[in-house]
Amino acid sequence: MLNKSKLIELIISTELIIISIMIQIYILIPNRNNILNIIEIPMSLQVPTIIILAVILSRSIIINSYTIYLLIGLFLLPVFHDGGSIGYLLTPNFGYLLGMYPLIININKLRKINNLSSYKFLMYSIKGIFLMHITGVIYTIILFAIFNQFDSIFYSIGKYTISKIPYELLMLFPTTTILFFFKKIKFHNKC
Repeated sequence: MLNKSKLIELIISTELIIISIMIQIYILIPNRNNILNIIEIPMSLQVPTIIILAVILSRSIIINSYTIYLLIGLFLLPVFHDGGSIGYLLTPNFGYLLGMYPLIININKLRKINNLSSYKFLMYSIKGIFLMHITGVIYTIILFAIFNQFDSIFYSIGKYTISKIPYELLMLFPTTTILFFFKKIKFHNKC
């Protein structure tokens, strides 16, 4: 049974996960004519949000929150990147959604470290991102093996893993800054 504060954490973290998938990332790059070019990064804020939540909240809260998000996307609303519904189980995307569980479990180990450094955070985050992608690749291989579509495996792995990992690793640096900002606030509020 959840107490009132844990229920609030569960609701807010579920909302953050749903909202973060809808926020795309853009970078402004100046050019010679003093005009800013807007470059869209092909990912949302979901992975950085889940990484931050996994460090701040307990494992049970974030796993339950993510499970609620998956159930909402499969049975109620199209909250996933390319929609939703039960048919989403037959897409390679779903493997990467399942891959968030190993990422959450790995990142959540950081809660037990007293002096969390940027280096430790980056190492655990990189490992978590690779665990997520390994889960996605395994799911993709199994899915395409079931439907005998071996010619599409490499395309899907390239589209969902090889093209996304550099951006997710790049987003770890602002995520580290945000996390340590939150950790500092949390520490000062306890005093």
